Amino acid sequence: MDENINLVNESGVRIGSIEKLAAHVEGKLHEAFSIFVFNNDHDLLLQRRAFDKYHSGGLWTNTCCSHAHVGEKIGNAVHRRLVEEMGFDCELTMNFNFLYKTNQLTNNLIEHEFDYVFSGLVTEKIDITPNPAEVCDFKWISIDNLLNDVSLNPTAYTEWLKIILKSSKFSQMLLSE
Repeated sequence: MDENINLVNESGVRIGSIEKLAAHVEGKLHEAFSIFVFNNDHDLLLQRRAFDKYHSGGLWTNTCCSHAHVGEKIGNAVHRRLVEEMGFDCELTMNFNFLYKTNQLTNNLIEHEFDYVFSGLVTEKIDITPNPAEVCDFKWISIDNLLNDVSLNPTAYTEWLKIILKSSKFSQMLLSE
């Protein structure tokens, strides 16, 4: 996992770089993004992270989440990773950003991220071909069913997804979809 990512300050301004695993071991604030792709029925595409991921393996999460490469624009990184993880691309809109920190990850890792939240809409049937190194399953789910399942089975979902779902900015994003 020798991949460098962008360190940021609390305003999201890039201030340096760090190896990805080191950022999560040391709890350094770094840049990330989360993508939520919806269909015409307003269902959300969830992915289940591959079991051998370095953290949160086997947990359900949003459509795609990752980090930009050092110097890569977030707007380019979201499309690159959506294709790399889920095997398709679509138009994406940046909706909001937020800062969070949690040490509730597996392997004693810390997530301390300035996270950009993007959404997309697919209006026709798409060929979803997940990368098995990243994703072991996927499904479409209504937001109501997702919220209900998260409340019943919180340990089946990633920490950042649970944080985003509770956000008033996420509710506003849904109203604009």
